[in-house]
Amino acid sequence: MEVKNPFLVISAPSKESWPESNLPEIVMAGRSNVGKSSLINTITRRKNLAYVGNTPGKTRLLNFFNIDDVFMLVDVPGYGYANASKEMLIKFGEMMEDYFGGRSQKKGLLIIVDSRHKPTEDDLTMIEYARYHKMKIAVVATKIDKLKRNDIKKNLERIRLTLELSDEEPLIPFSSEKRQGIDSVWRAIEDMLKQQEDE
Repeated sequence: MEVKNPFLVISAPSKESWPESNLPEIVMAGRSNVGKSSLINTITRRKNLAYVGNTPGKTRLLNFFNIDDVFMLVDVPGYGYANASKEMLIKFGEMMEDYFGGRSQKKGLLIIVDSRHKPTEDDLTMIEYARYHKMKIAVVATKIDKLKRNDIKKNLERIRLTLELSDEEPLIPFSSEKRQGIDSVWRAIEDMLKQQEDE
């Protein structure tokens, strides 16, 4: 998919700020510093659409990106970083429950994991949220270029087993640096949107 005019609609601190929209929404979630912003910028071919920071946990808002009036990409705050206060963790949980429980436009979840590390309980919890709400799921394993060639298959298999992925839930090796996996991510998104058309 060639993206022509993506833009940030709003960075929403609460459900009162969510945009009124009929566009289907694809949620993007992952641990802090896993490369979500880089992935958004890479697949949209925009350098600064999403803020890329070196400080984990920088995004504390739901960011709604309009992708050519076709769908909304919803970037969820990164989770699982060590300095999160208990209050922040509670707020994050409430934000996710509000979104998953109350947003009818949600169609699919892209869960972003670092290919070098085993996924965490937080990753599994996020996937279970999506499965419970009958959303389609695809997993994007970032920073694949940082792995030795003979570790790639082993690490991908570990991710697949840890997250208990079914055959219908694709696992996509991805590298922003090498621009690897862009077409596969778009295919996964288009598959989620196709489900929307079939309903």
